[in-house]
This record gives sequence, C-alpha cells and structure tokens, in this order.
Amino acid sequence: MVRVRQRVRGLAIEAGFGLVDQTKFVTAASEIARNTLDYGGGGWVEMELVALPPRNGVRLCFIDEGPGIADLAAALRDGYTTGKGMGLGLGGARRLSSEFEIQTAPGQGTRITMTRWK
Repeated sequence: MVRVRQRVRGLAIEAGFGLVDQTKFVTAASEIARNTLDYGGGGWVEMELVALPPRNGVRLCFIDEGPGIADLAAALRDGYTTGKGMGLGLGGARRLSSEFEIQTAPGQGTRITMTRWK
C-alpha cells in the first residue's frame, strides 16, 4: 500500500499536479489498492504517465483474479459494503478520477482503470 501511494504521488508530481490533485488521486488509488487486497485476494497495478497534449495525466490499472463484483451497480452506490468499511471506496475513487472504468464478472476477477488529468 505504501509503495503504491508513493509511486502514484511521484507520477502525479511528474505530470505537474498541484498538491490538492496529488492528494485526491493518491486517495483514490489507495482505496482501490485496498479493495484489490481485501476483496480480490491481491493482484497488481500498472501505472503510467500519459500525455495527450495539451493534457498530462496519470493512468492506473488495478487487476486481480478474485471473485469479481457480483452487483457492480450496488458496489458503486455510496454506503454499500460487503465488509466493515463505510461503503465509499469505489464511488469515492470514481469521483476523484477524471476517467474510471470497471471490468468485472463473478468468478472472473476485476480490472479497474482510472485516470486523472491535469
């Protein structure tokens, strides 16, 4: 978790994000990394600096081979949780990202791609 947060912050700085935008995206990444561990049984993250002039950004792709998300619409609803949390992780991360996509199916794992643009 700590390495993910540090690396995302480093990429956000490279992309030219200010402190507030760095913090927002690090928070979103932390939420999804935690979900990948807690619900996906672990996985990996691919990180990249992206440039589509005149914009710079950071794209993250979290991938796990866990059970998948059975009811994605419910999982994105604030307050919905299958664990002990407040149920703000997926929806909160989506709000803190410029682009957010989830690919999942029961028994197929989950792939979450999120991008934040400067």
